Amino acid sequence: MLRSLNSGISALQQFQERMDVIGNNIANVNTTGFKSARVDFADAFSQTLGNTGGSLLQIGTGVATSAIRNQFTQGAIARTGTLTDLAISGQGFFVVRNAETNAQYLTRDGSFQLDANGYLVTATGLRLQGYADAGLTTLGDLRIDNTGAPGGSTAGVASFTIDTDGYIRVRLSDGTEFIRGQVLLQNVQNPHALAKEGQNLYSNIAAAGPLARPERPNTNGLGTVISGALELSNVDLAQEFSTLITTQRAFQAGARVVTTSDEILAELVNLKR
Repeated sequence: MLRSLNSGISALQQFQERMDVIGNNIANVNTTGFKSARVDFADAFSQTLGNTGGSLLQIGTGVATSAIRNQFTQGAIARTGTLTDLAISGQGFFVVRNAETNAQYLTRDGSFQLDANGYLVTATGLRLQGYADAGLTTLGDLRIDNTGAPGGSTAGVASFTIDTDGYIRVRLSDGTEFIRGQVLLQNVQNPHALAKEGQNLYSNIAAAGPLARPERPNTNGLGTVISGALELSNVDLAQEFSTLITTQRAFQAGARVVTTSDEILAELVNLKR
């Protein structure tokens, strides 16, 4: 069989994968906190035909996908005015927990809301993690209520704010103000090891080399928290369409190699007639 046929087929396979990645990027251009991906190619194994004068005679056998990497560049910050919306300006991820399974995930999607019990949760009910007590010593689910209020005040919550360092400041209906908790951020050494789980969540945290424990925003290289804002997708539509066109042309060229190789094989078969 012609080696060019194998090379052409490998090109079709890999460029189809790249088209799939591009399509997913474009589909998520308006997804909060979405990180685009790119496909990296590498040449496949080369067949050595011989050695002439110290120079190897090698013919490649096509192309392979070496990696599909998520691009963790900063997305634009858009103001929403909703206090429970949080964006990260800089490095880091929010940590959220499934209260039923205790599984933890990382996310850059800060579109949180308050549930019926006052917990800060994602759209699917995962609870935001941080210092969950007024003394800022215990990691757990962040909640907006009067727990830990000075003097044991039992007044209801009138309002609250979350500052750039993640401090949750609560004001009660009797005028009492105190720090209820703090949003903490996690970071990893190798974000490309994170696995996308859907719903803007990442798993496989241990393999990515996380910090020993979540840290305060604006420390240890972590970014700041912006309340009343969301981080938009980092998909660059102009770049995606440009890559889409070049990938389409490369796919067409690969298809031409396959058809031409098929025609040559047909000619070889006809030599017997």
